[in-house]
Amino acid sequence: MKRIFIDQEKCDGCKNCSFACMQAHRQTPGTVYDLDLLDPKNEARHSIVTNGKGGYVPVFCRHCAVPDCAGACMSGALKKDPETGHIQYDEKRCGTCFMCVMSCPYGNIKPDRVSRTKILKCDFCVNDKEEPNCVKSCPKKAIHVEEVVWEAAV
Repeated sequence: MKRIFIDQEKCDGCKNCSFACMQAHRQTPGTVYDLDLLDPKNEARHSIVTNGKGGYVPVFCRHCAVPDCAGACMSGALKKDPETGHIQYDEKRCGTCFMCVMSCPYGNIKPDRVSRTKILKCDFCVNDKEEPNCVKSCPKKAIHVEEVVWEAAV
């Protein structure tokens, strides 16, 4: 199973990963060059925060082996895909309780800024079979994908 890993020391806060995520999930066709960064509909599914020491911390979904977010989801909108190990979100099933937001130990899951009726989280660029756009766009290789072996979650 593939998982995103972050080398925090390499991140320089350029936000190429954020732009690539926004581009991958935008609703209107176009290139990254015409992407409206101020449009709340074009929101990245992760964030880059400062660490208070002049460095940056990329906050990404870890697609946990035992996901607290899916365990807290009462509607079944968040489920771990048994084949990929990724936590997938079904917007149609979401009850907007935001228990997943409160349960994520990494602070990655967030309500969308437009309607506040759904959540935003990494979907591992499910439509791209190679690797997530954030990984492809990182010039410092601070974000990378590794194959991991997890024990079966109980």
